[in-house]
Amino acid sequence: MRFELEAECPDTGARAGLIHTAHGTIETPAFMPVGTQATVKGVMQSDLAGELDAKIILANTYHLFLRPGHQAIQELGGLHRFMSWPRAILTDSGGFQVFSLSHLRKITEDGVLFRSHLDGDAHMFTPESTVDVQLALGSDIMMALDECLEYPASHEAANQAMRRTVRWAHAAYRHFERRAQETGSASALFPPALFPIVQGSMFADLRRDCATELLDLDAPGYAIGGLSVGEPRSLSLEMTEATTPLLPSDRPRYVMGVGMPEELAEYVARGVDMMDCVLPSRNARNGCLFTSSGGRVIIKQARYRRDPAPLDPNCQCITCRTYSRAYLRHLFQAGEMLFSTLATIHNLKYYLDMMRQMRQAILLGRFRAYLDSVRNPAVESS
Repeated sequence: MRFELEAECPDTGARAGLIHTAHGTIETPAFMPVGTQATVKGVMQSDLAGELDAKIILANTYHLFLRPGHQAIQELGGLHRFMSWPRAILTDSGGFQVFSLSHLRKITEDGVLFRSHLDGDAHMFTPESTVDVQLALGSDIMMALDECLEYPASHEAANQAMRRTVRWAHAAYRHFERRAQETGSASALFPPALFPIVQGSMFADLRRDCATELLDLDAPGYAIGGLSVGEPRSLSLEMTEATTPLLPSDRPRYVMGVGMPEELAEYVARGVDMMDCVLPSRNARNGCLFTSSGGRVIIKQARYRRDPAPLDPNCQCITCRTYSRAYLRHLFQAGEMLFSTLATIHNLKYYLDMMRQMRQAILLGRFRAYLDSVRNPAVESS
């Protein structure tokens, strides 16, 4: 993986760049659709690459480790071939999922002992084993194992988790570098990349300490984790703003698990290059659709029963080009599977188009005006 910085906004921290991987180039700032179990729910890969033109998606190490298993995926040619996805894939370490199983796991200095939510079998995730799993999957960008705390957490607990995260990151990197030498991947044009994750809960001093200590790894990119765990959104932005200035400007910065549509530009303004979130696809399946003109459309509402208008007249996705709000409401009320597909395509298109608009604004030197229009929509309409 290699990052190329193309432009920066002088009034904010916004950046536009290119992430070059073995499976294509990703234009940043980028939003990654979440394909937890080697699929973005309800959407075919042909639509992801064609209609949506997504350059990278995210898959989940924990779920794929449990089912069908990383060794099976490796034997079948790796995750790209297994799911017939020719573009880039980022995998998380599985740490967030493991730590969410509070009653099924035990944290040690070596890693996390946990029981599968599927069958109760015991497994161990270590900094080294999670690297091995992700290498078997064939990820383009991998995450080091971290300890993610729920909100709220005490300063003492957050400090202990942060220190363990740093130790685990160094252990993961030592193992990753050994594996790269053994396989020869270090000499590849775009070898896979391993990102450490900055933790520290909602304490700016711990975030800064963690970021500073992870700089020793000279990693090709850095992630900011432990957000979207129940804290106020203002705190998420505050922790991001405390962290990004400390991270190398010539490496991509990835904030994990964010955010709402109106928040995306705020993260970009704080120097974030990559984001992911299940929100657009999950909300779509539940009948909440984002539009450029009228905010959210809750499609089950009776007022859409005979509405012939497209969902969003400003959107060019197949859903908005082809179907009416009345038809979408009918599909949702009837429980038809087609609704989830059409709704998810639209919401993801909405997110991806927003990122493209931000990128263009940065390249043209107009991001400040774009950000102002997001913060105060009345300015743009006046």
